[in-house]
Amino acid sequence: MATTPSPSGSVDIAIVGGGLAGGLIALAVHRARPALSFALIEAGDGFGGNHRWSWFEGDLDAEAEALLAAFPQKRWRGGHSVRFPGMVRHLAADYRSLASRDFDATLRRLLPQQAIRTGSRVAALDAAGVILEGGGRIAARAVIDCRDFVPSPHLPGGWQVFVGHHIRTRRPHSLSAPIIMDADVPQHGAYRFVYSLPLAEDEIFVEDTYYADSPALDQALLAERIAAYCKDKGWEGEVIAREAGVLPVVTGGDAAAHRAVFAQPGVALAGARGLFAHPLTSYTLPFAAGNALAIAEAADMDGRALAALVERRAAAHWRTTRFYRDLGRMLFLAAAPEERWRIFARFYRLPEPLIERFYAGRSTVFDKLRVLTGKPPVPIHRGFAALLGKGAPLVQGETE
Repeated sequence: MATTPSPSGSVDIAIVGGGLAGGLIALAVHRARPALSFALIEAGDGFGGNHRWSWFEGDLDAEAEALLAAFPQKRWRGGHSVRFPGMVRHLAADYRSLASRDFDATLRRLLPQQAIRTGSRVAALDAAGVILEGGGRIAARAVIDCRDFVPSPHLPGGWQVFVGHHIRTRRPHSLSAPIIMDADVPQHGAYRFVYSLPLAEDEIFVEDTYYADSPALDQALLAERIAAYCKDKGWEGEVIAREAGVLPVVTGGDAAAHRAVFAQPGVALAGARGLFAHPLTSYTLPFAAGNALAIAEAADMDGRALAALVERRAAAHWRTTRFYRDLGRMLFLAAAPEERWRIFARFYRLPEPLIERFYAGRSTVFDKLRVLTGKPPVPIHRGFAALLGKGAPLVQGETE
């Protein structure tokens, strides 16, 4: 439900964008600095949109765990599995998931009512505040821009395209643990896998995902493929909720030039717009939680100092995630679309601790060497060419 408080006013911190990053920043600031005033400004009617965020238990440190503990989570004990042609593997890492409806409800319950600004579109922002569409300005000591990622010619890469269905099955589906990747399916010109989460004995979330060269999304076609997959598994029933999305898989480029296209002087650029994501998997939650805690600790800073802090964190994140962008180039440039699954199949034969660190974005030097050594899943000459290449920009041409 949209909230429409007074269109003008003054706060210590204006957070623009009420998705995962913005919502966690708001909660972390409120807990660490309860005397500070803030506004969490979201164009939609609810926080978090229509999404499900998931992560592995080892992705978060103790502080991030404490922050996420406020939200209802689905937890699976006993690990998860992956499937590829000729291969099924069970892994021990426990998995968790958070639905956006629970994210929204929790923020509305825990944040001050006057901080909630859903249904509020931002026309412009600067270091001193936010101008809302339809008039009104919210003055602020600090402004944090957490809106959605926008592609630019400065970043090459591919796309992760998906449709997910929450299904109530006619009979118990019998799946007890998540299937993170089932790539033993027709590939349809991309790296395709199906992702399945058992939510209750008669409820299951099934997502059809593609690492594709194009951001084109045919929801009707993917819905048909989900229905066919579920029929094959005996999971027939009623679709009670749907989600769809297109996420960038950034494989290189100039992060500073990209941020300069969208940044305003003195405004902190966080979330996906600030490139705080795992470049290859597109997982964002561990990075959103870490950023939220860092911003909360520095929430007494003036806006320009806070923006500089977040910029330093963004630069450090870009440096430490280069390896994953290199692998992304190999995925999109070295492997034929129908053969991309072989890269992930080989990866999932590696030791479990290495896989866990990979997803958390904490791969060691030895992990990286282990991933790159051994029998390559792509032709060697194409692999080297991909590592040395740039790839196609996510946006062709110049950005205004």
